[in-house]
Amino acid sequence: MRTLYQKFETLLQSTTTDFKRYLYDKVSWDSRMIGIIGARGVGKTTMILQYIKENLDSKRALYVSADDMYFGENRLFDLADDFYKNAGEYLFVDEIHKYNDWSEELKNIYDSFPTLKVIFTGSSVLDILKGSADLSRRAIIYKLQGLSFREYLKLFHNYDTEVYSLEQIINNEVKLENIHHPLPLFNDYLKRGYYPFGIENEMSLRLGQIIVQTLESDIPQYANLNVGTGRKLKRLLSIIAESVPFKPNFSKISEMISVSRNSLDDYFSYMEKAGLIEQLRNETSGIRGLGKVDKVYLDNTNIIFNLVGEKSNVGNLRETFFFNQMRVKNEIISSKKADFVIGNYTFEVGGKNKQQNQIEKDNKSFVVKDDIEYGYRNVIPLWTFGLNY
Repeated sequence: MRTLYQKFETLLQSTTTDFKRYLYDKVSWDSRMIGIIGARGVGKTTMILQYIKENLDSKRALYVSADDMYFGENRLFDLADDFYKNAGEYLFVDEIHKYNDWSEELKNIYDSFPTLKVIFTGSSVLDILKGSADLSRRAIIYKLQGLSFREYLKLFHNYDTEVYSLEQIINNEVKLENIHHPLPLFNDYLKRGYYPFGIENEMSLRLGQIIVQTLESDIPQYANLNVGTGRKLKRLLSIIAESVPFKPNFSKISEMISVSRNSLDDYFSYMEKAGLIEQLRNETSGIRGLGKVDKVYLDNTNIIFNLVGEKSNVGNLRETFFFNQMRVKNEIISSKKADFVIGNYTFEVGGKNKQQNQIEKDNKSFVVKDDIEYGYRNVIPLWTFGLNY
């Protein structure tokens, strides 16, 4: 226990609080059990350490990582029991997916210690609501996405920019103080701005490691797949990277990587949850997320540059950015006439020379253009959609 506290104090001392993620103020931190899930590297650990540092007496709180060697010989429940008996109030468990039987342990902790608050983080590949124990009635689940363009401007360049609603964006109401030419910053964001660690050196190496760990460790461990599955997942991601955005031919792809059609559907689902790809669905189903997959993208533009480099297709980059940034607050489906539909609005994404032939001139259809600084009428700059969260 003393070693765990020492590690906790060391982490707390090195945690800065001058920049906080968009989710920080939305979390109901005083709830009895909270889960924060998200892809590797998006800032889950930093966010919970920031909350402890700013709001809690470290004697009332304990932060542990579930992959700590301590848990090789000790149970999480026993740690919670000891902490609770010593007047502990807030137990933070990072990377819960690294702990076997995590859902059952969390359920038992919740039921056994009524005044103990538990906050845990986990890989977004975890389906928390379908754990072996019923956590859906006990835990409030939040999902943390990578940096928006707005957050990048603050973290990387210390520019303060307000959050704009979709309506404000399409009405061309976006104003940037002290930034006269946003396009150079926007192009930098596309390459390295989605992950907070992009501000550090060796961004490409670290992101490459995250991709490999997700494919070879996180997904197989969660889905109880054999080691060879990791190689098939890497092959699948390579196929997607070379083809996106594309309409998936599942039968053809299943032959290419030698897996059944049903297994391939699962692989796509795991990779989407893990933050490696995103699937654009149509309006076939009225239930969110259950429509037929119309297009498959890589999850964000940083992954595109990591896997494809400067050969990245510019049209793909534009669509990926729009889809990635707008999905946090909006339900997005594919459009028969354009690229995307959000509510009653239709969006066609392209470069500065993009024509308006494909969309209706009905005040609900918009051309989203890259390479322009400011919009006019129904023409909206692409970068402004990065200010929605």
